[in-house]
Amino acid sequence: MITTMEQSQDRKSRMKRRMKTITLIVSAIVIVASATANASVRIKDIVSIKNQQTIDLIGYGLIIGLDGSGDGKSATFTTQSLANMIERMGLTVDPNIIKVKNVASVIVTSRVSNTTKPGSLVDVTVSSIGDATSLQGGTLLLTPLSDVTGVTYGIAQGPVSIGGFNVSVDDGNRIVNNYTLVGRVPNGARITAKLPQPIEGVQTANEIGLTLNSPDFTTSSRVAQKINLIYGDVAFPLDDANIRIDLPDSLSGPNERIKFISTVGQLRVNPDVAARVVINEKTGTIVAGEHVSIAPVAIAHGTITVNIQRTPVISQPEPFSQGETVVTSESQISIQDETARVMYMDEAVSIADVAQALNTIGAAPRDIIAIFQALKQAGALRAELVIL
Repeated sequence: MITTMEQSQDRKSRMKRRMKTITLIVSAIVIVASATANASVRIKDIVSIKNQQTIDLIGYGLIIGLDGSGDGKSATFTTQSLANMIERMGLTVDPNIIKVKNVASVIVTSRVSNTTKPGSLVDVTVSSIGDATSLQGGTLLLTPLSDVTGVTYGIAQGPVSIGGFNVSVDDGNRIVNNYTLVGRVPNGARITAKLPQPIEGVQTANEIGLTLNSPDFTTSSRVAQKINLIYGDVAFPLDDANIRIDLPDSLSGPNERIKFISTVGQLRVNPDVAARVVINEKTGTIVAGEHVSIAPVAIAHGTITVNIQRTPVISQPEPFSQGETVVTSESQISIQDETARVMYMDEAVSIADVAQALNTIGAAPRDIIAIFQALKQAGALRAELVIL
């Protein structure tokens, strides 16, 4: 049986480990919050130029030249695709009799800017969709790339780089380094047609539009103020995401326009962020922003620990009884109900105050998650709670 002294020592040991864990987490949160409070970023890192957007291209292709690691019989679309390709080259082959293990079907994807000109080379990613075991050493065959509307804007082809290896031997043992079913073809796609441009909001030569990556009215106002501080009244915040810049005639030329955009992108501002607490219950991760605050509230925290111990018991038969020895177990259950620690928290106006308060009651990361959820339900958490 566990004595009272042993229980007390065990409880103190758990408390020390818990306090150490929460202190490290709290220190990290406070450091992040303090750094965020005084951080400034370049405008180019938080905005994008209006009418400049990315376009996703996709295609279906075949990778050949694999060393027996391609798709098997179950991937019938691979043999059908191979038969169709061979037929276009003048040969007729029955897909049902094709048995090759050096070919794999893949989906080819790429993301390009709408400013990319025809003739430019871009990287593509290839991902296996069959039952291939590795794309190592393969070569992507000519693959058309189209956008969501089905219009072809590029063609991809070339050797695949997977950045790893997959080696198998006859007895089933295998050595794998990195993931070998997804690879890249550097400069493997050539843009063959002009990419689509936005129809609405086309800018004139004397106008530049900026769009915030994370819309916020305060940040939009600060960006406009910073630009106006350098160039005069040329920037106007339209809403929480868009800022219009009216250029004078002296800066409307192509060279001056590009130089102006480059200079504006290097200006630094302090972006504002909403108060938000992000919780990942799977990993016990908690990330809190700098503006998180808590209204006056009382918090009671305690835990219940149930210990179940099994002791083997051997039952011997009587002499000359021709019985059998039986092994059973005896269970002992002990319940430790930790005394709840009640604390009244005054209004906490910063994440440092919140962290210090939670550290005071010795809450573990899992307990902090439950506390934040309870604070939100009580209306005391003045922040958005995001649970992943």
